[in-house]
Amino acid sequence: MAAPAQPKKIVAPTVSQINAEFVTQVSSGESGVIEDIYEKEIVKSSQYLENYLWMNYSPEVSSKAYLMSICCMVNEKFRENVPAWEIFKKKPDHFPFFFKHILKAALAETDGEFSLHEQTVLLLFLDHCFNSLEVDLIRSQVQQLISLPMWMGLQPARLELELKKTPKLRKFWNLIKKNDEKMDPEAREQAYQERRFLSQLIQKFISVLKSVPLSEPVTMDKVHYCERFIELMIDLEALLPTRRWFNTILDDSHLLVHCYLSNLVRREEDGHLFSQLLDMLKFYTGFEINDQTGNALTENEMTTIHYDRITSLQVIKIHYRLIIFAFLSYFSLFCSSNTLHQVASYLCLLPTLPKNEDTTFDKEFLLELLVSRHERRISQIQQLNQMPLYPTEKIIWDENIVPTEYYSGEGCLALPKLNLQFLTLHDYLLRNFNLFRLESTYEIRQDIEDSVSRMKPWQSEYGGVVFGGWARMAQPIVAFTVVEVAKPNIGENWPTRVRADVTINLNVRDHIKDEWEGLRKHDVCFLITVRPTKPYGTKFDRRRPFIEQVGLVYVRGCEIQGMLDDKGRVIEDGPEPRPNLRGESRTFRVFLDPNQYQQDMTNTIQNGAEDVYETFNIIMRRKPKENNFKAVLETIRNLMNTDCVVPDWLHDIILGYGDPSSAHYSKMPNQIATLDFNDTFLSIEHLKASFPGHNVKVTVEDPALQIPPFRITFPVRSGKGKKRKDADVEDEDTEEAKTLTVEPHVIPNRGPYPYNQPKRNTIQFTHTQIEAIRAGMQPGLTMVVGPPGTGKTDVAVQIISNIYHNFPEQRTLIVTHSNQALNQLFEKIMALDIDERHLLRLGHGEEELETEKDFSRYGRVNYVLARRIELLEEVKRLQKSLGVPGDASYTCETAGYFFLYQVMSRWEEYISKVKNKGSTLPDVTEVSTFFPFHEYFANAPQPIFKGRSYEEDMEIAEGCFRHIKKIFTQLEEFRASELLRSGLDRSKYLLVKEAKIIAMTCTHAALKRHDLVKLGFKYDNILMEEAAQILEIETFIPLLLQNPQDGFSRLKRWIMIGDHHQLPPVIKNMAFQKYSNMEQSLFTRFVRVGVPTVDLDAQGRARASLCNLYNWRYKNLGNLPHVQLLPEFSTANAGLLYDFQLINVEDFQGVGESEPNPYFYQNLGEAEYVVALFMYMCLLGYPADKISILTTYNGQKHLIRDIINRRCGNNPLIGRPNKVTTVDRFQGQQNDYILLSLVRTRAVGHLRDVRRLVVAMSRARLGLYIFARVSLFQNCFELTPAFSQLTARPLHLHIIPTEPFPTARKNGERPSHEVQIIKNMPQMANFVYNMYMHLIQTTHHYHQTLLQLPPAMVEEGEEVQNQETELETEEEAMTVQADIIPSPTETSCRQETPAFQTDTTPSETGATSTPEAIPALSETTPTVAGAVSAPAEANTPQDATSAPEETK
Repeated sequence: MAAPAQPKKIVAPTVSQINAEFVTQVSSGESGVIEDIYEKEIVKSSQYLENYLWMNYSPEVSSKAYLMSICCMVNEKFRENVPAWEIFKKKPDHFPFFFKHILKAALAETDGEFSLHEQTVLLLFLDHCFNSLEVDLIRSQVQQLISLPMWMGLQPARLELELKKTPKLRKFWNLIKKNDEKMDPEAREQAYQERRFLSQLIQKFISVLKSVPLSEPVTMDKVHYCERFIELMIDLEALLPTRRWFNTILDDSHLLVHCYLSNLVRREEDGHLFSQLLDMLKFYTGFEINDQTGNALTENEMTTIHYDRITSLQVIKIHYRLIIFAFLSYFSLFCSSNTLHQVASYLCLLPTLPKNEDTTFDKEFLLELLVSRHERRISQIQQLNQMPLYPTEKIIWDENIVPTEYYSGEGCLALPKLNLQFLTLHDYLLRNFNLFRLESTYEIRQDIEDSVSRMKPWQSEYGGVVFGGWARMAQPIVAFTVVEVAKPNIGENWPTRVRADVTINLNVRDHIKDEWEGLRKHDVCFLITVRPTKPYGTKFDRRRPFIEQVGLVYVRGCEIQGMLDDKGRVIEDGPEPRPNLRGESRTFRVFLDPNQYQQDMTNTIQNGAEDVYETFNIIMRRKPKENNFKAVLETIRNLMNTDCVVPDWLHDIILGYGDPSSAHYSKMPNQIATLDFNDTFLSIEHLKASFPGHNVKVTVEDPALQIPPFRITFPVRSGKGKKRKDADVEDEDTEEAKTLTVEPHVIPNRGPYPYNQPKRNTIQFTHTQIEAIRAGMQPGLTMVVGPPGTGKTDVAVQIISNIYHNFPEQRTLIVTHSNQALNQLFEKIMALDIDERHLLRLGHGEEELETEKDFSRYGRVNYVLARRIELLEEVKRLQKSLGVPGDASYTCETAGYFFLYQVMSRWEEYISKVKNKGSTLPDVTEVSTFFPFHEYFANAPQPIFKGRSYEEDMEIAEGCFRHIKKIFTQLEEFRASELLRSGLDRSKYLLVKEAKIIAMTCTHAALKRHDLVKLGFKYDNILMEEAAQILEIETFIPLLLQNPQDGFSRLKRWIMIGDHHQLPPVIKNMAFQKYSNMEQSLFTRFVRVGVPTVDLDAQGRARASLCNLYNWRYKNLGNLPHVQLLPEFSTANAGLLYDFQLINVEDFQGVGESEPNPYFYQNLGEAEYVVALFMYMCLLGYPADKISILTTYNGQKHLIRDIINRRCGNNPLIGRPNKVTTVDRFQGQQNDYILLSLVRTRAVGHLRDVRRLVVAMSRARLGLYIFARVSLFQNCFELTPAFSQLTARPLHLHIIPTEPFPTARKNGERPSHEVQIIKNMPQMANFVYNMYMHLIQTTHHYHQTLLQLPPAMVEEGEEVQNQETELETEEEAMTVQADIIPSPTETSCRQETPAFQTDTTPSETGATSTPEAIPALSETTPTVAGAVSAPAEANTPQDATSAPEETK
């Protein structure tokens, strides 16, 4: 079925060609075409399923090839992570018939119409169906297979036992039987077939499994079928809706017993993956959960279940006196198979054995059945606690567990999956724990292979190890000694602590030596044993297996405690400078993994294996930013060992069950009726426009008083009242529900100084943004979907501000994916009315804040200390103004007494004199006359009192007192800094008590959870920005950074802001990304489950025409008014006819894309074209920093950077673009003009992921120019909405070279200057060359003219300057002509010279090797394509943009 190889120069077919060749033929009556396509080649174009297969499907045309073609295409879509069910939802009529045929085909005999390989494809299709329960169409069909009636497949005795356990089920069962009796015979038979489908499928699998021989050759089709079947069983067991009734069916079939006794398990190579999958299935069949209720079972409840089963054997003792010990191995010799069968039948495990008949089961099966039923299983928590956190060589290089970067998605793997739903919180954490551990293992494997291969371990003449190379991140071990093995804790069998000393010789460069000596406490290193067998000088080949080349034997992890000084003591981290150690020998004290040490020692003692810890000869360190996996794993494990208390309103939603809208504020029981929106609204008109469809009642009628801020009272309904039948009452209720009561209020005067005036919001929020702000202020879960440019950050900041003012006693935690997003949030928070003493920023990255203020923990401590001194100075000034003797400003405590006895007494006396007495108002002059603080406020703008009215002056007086009172309030808060002497204690106090808004990245939260909980950290609200880019587990951990109060979480609000239509979290290993769905964020899963979202619907970033390229992906995404009105959006792009254009780039000298290293794609033609357009724009006058160059692959990024360095990087007339990077790296950023290279010419590649397309299309504000092979990308179904707009414009670049920048031409107007059409890259290159030379000559001629002017017309200084400029210009022109932009004649002389040499060995530092010479813009040397060598980190797909993907 594989498509035959095609010559490179054949262009991919267009949609019309596909239709002409296939669809037209079939629709004209040639029904055999589908069979031909299925037999010979499955069309790779995704249009095949949508344009023909399903659109023309009906029961009449259904055939084997038709069914299989649809299944193959759906499986392919799932493999590529693109939506698969959309076309079925558009035409759902025939899906039930189609699904029933799939079920029938899955049960067909393998020697019949459907082969075993084809039935494996059907199993995979069914697995996708069971994992798509969120799709109504799929769920309606699948539910018939997994509901209670499927218990018809149980043996009668087992059915009776299960119904007896749960009396309620018997009522349902009787009801099912009554309904069956009412059905006609044909419908009843169909229903019975569906109910027994899974039972029959299990029996079919067992027959296939038994046909696998022990040692004779076996077809891989059988092995793959068995693997896929077990994968299907695991997925059914791992979802509660499918598990609830199926688990009993699976147990009754004794599938696990059959599998563990099968020949396939005993086949070491063929059965390795099968055995791993079997262990996963065994884990889930015995999972600690009540199948019917879905409640997690405690360890005591699991023990009770075990004892009940043992008790059942004691009951048998009455009937079979000898059988109580039948399952013991020594007694089995004297026990017959028939007797064992009778025991099993009494326990309802097997049907009753008829009299005078022998059992058909062999003795081994019966014994295994009884033992597996009654054995005591170790608890999951205990298993987890005994698991080593560091990976070893057995896991690191196991392809079934940690696949290579070349994973294609074809086979199944022994990996957990992150589905929509989870069994329990324990299951949720455990799956994430395993996947996070394995993803880290994949990165560790890459680091080990890179470092060890650089060290070039060879076998010496005497059989030892000699290192022929060196590595920056690894060093040979001189000595290794275990120095401490601490006693185990009570109830544990592993030591509490194992420490060792590692000695290395740092005979390296100083900066590398500093890196090794700079290893900090808790940094993770790896101890490696190599025993190479290759002789000295053997070249390392990256294409061959790594382990056998270097002779790697063991890998163990360790954690740095510290470096030892000359006296053997650990040098502690701290502010004190480290001691200078003599010599080059350094010893590090490290912690070993106690669990791993115990396992290794047990293996050494019991099996006589060698002592691993006497063999290490390499220590490897890792980059600190990539080396936090152990801390995260420990955090997850600690969570699993504690009672995870998430709020009741969140529990079921996190697991994926129940009503997905139950946590929305409208359904929360503690909904708040009246909210103060502070400075959210700019005017009453803004407020009314923000609530369309509502009646707004203002409490004051005077328009002059209807000014912000506003308090709004919303109608709150519980939704649990009695149903009303009176239509009039319902109408009144509806009217009342749409009425908002608005109360304008005045913020109390804060003092007479200008800085006392509150900062105000200036953004006119849209009505959807207001709804997001309202939802965020209410209790519950708020999810905001923010398309590009819709003001997500502004909404987030306003929510934070409003919560801060409405609930001043509450604390809010801000979590983001990146430091950049956190800094953007903080910069905007500081612009609002939030007291900076309540802000705190945790983690690294605060130094990137574009502000002079330091919001880190120690920065806040310094602020408090400095602010305390400032305030005490103010107290001193106040004391002096009042004429009070003494030193009241000595400490915060003395200042407090001064306020109580001196300030308050004067204020109270003042109030008694000027307060309103009776019906007559006091004289307005008295307010100023008796005011006691005139001298203190002498430095305020005068006059303080206006004298216009009593009320106004009294408000000013009270404002002045509020200013004074705030001074003493802050000093009271700062008093703790006087009592706590160390900076650490002060910082902890600020974190726990003082700060109201605490910000950190999700990684910092995962790393520091233990410390935060230990400190007693508390918070009431969480706001997460970039939520769709955060890993599922890193989103969950911030919910649990505090201990519960009385068994309940104090969390009141969870606001998640993100965009699931843009790129997900970066997962480096494609297997974990595709197979395990690890890239799915919690935000995305909530959207899939159906949690209500607020979708922001107005963007203000890009031109409306550019927005149209991606707004089809969102709900009603429009434009803000300024996008139409502001000149920068209405003015055309100078020198370019269109504001966006797709430019077709054909092969350059017969070469399109190239691949110098795996998945390191380059396209020289596109790279040169992009750089040429960039240079053209700069020569017109565009600022270089307003242009960014993006591409979809790392290889192209490095190629473009090298070309820019050679062409124009150091040219002051052109310069460098703002960024040259990948689309993935540029997410969250923007620029005015984007030049985009799509690179691929043979297959669409990972741009087929629509999320990457959305990011690529939405980065530009004013201009987007895309370079691509149009015939390839316009055929991709997923990209059609964008490319249909792009291809509507000419596919050749249209430029206006004589139009100056900036232009007065309006966007869309016909230009007054001549338009020139550029047909290919060499034409553009020559044009830019000529344009540049013309500019140089014009500039030179201008300066020559100036020099020829009479002396009187030229100032003396100007003459000298012109002479210098002339020389510089001439030198510049010569340099550019010779080096930067070679002339066409010079180019033609160099065509036969290779462009530059490729260094196949990446440099130690991982930097791109700079070529000696770069081809000229017009050069056509075929050898240059893809000639840029890949840097070290690019040899493997280290980020999503170089991620491996198969031909699509």
